[in-house]
Amino acid sequence: MSDQGEHTSLPDLGACLEVLLFVAAGPVSIAQLAEALDRKPVEIEQALKDLALGYSQRGALAIQWHAGKVQLTTSPQMASLVERFLGMETVSRLSRAGLEALAIIAYRQPITRPGIDAIRGVSSDGVLKSLLSKGLIQEAGRAEGPGRPILYETTSDFLQHFGLASLDELPPFELEELEIEKKDKLLKD
Repeated sequence: MSDQGEHTSLPDLGACLEVLLFVAAGPVSIAQLAEALDRKPVEIEQALKDLALGYSQRGALAIQWHAGKVQLTTSPQMASLVERFLGMETVSRLSRAGLEALAIIAYRQPITRPGIDAIRGVSSDGVLKSLLSKGLIQEAGRAEGPGRPILYETTSDFLQHFGLASLDELPPFELEELEIEKKDKLLKD
């Protein structure tokens, strides 16, 4: 018999996090994980980063970060395999108007419908209803001011749909560069 005692110790922190994320019904906060494992949030965050790095090298699973919460997901490269296995239809396509509104929300969130309309130059009612029904955006409260309009933000489904681990992976917003290019072109003409 070994001298290890009657109870076995838990596996390493990464394995514990992997199990908790696997059984979680949705995204969970670092604080929830820290409390469940009786660890400091900074330890949890580092272990999650280590897990994410390992997953990115393997290409099957991913750690998704959104709004201060994390979730275990399949990697974007595996989407078609998972869809085929589950008998799902391919991911529904978004219209140009839907992509336009979604980009505005992703970069300016939280933002109101009038704010989106002002940038697009047209009404976004139908587009927002479609994006809400697809679960790509959600209501994030109400803005202060006249009428207290609804604020919209992206969801973790948005990240999954576009294969992003977090909003930090969005390409840099380059509107100013585009405006400078337009001005330069106008000056040359």
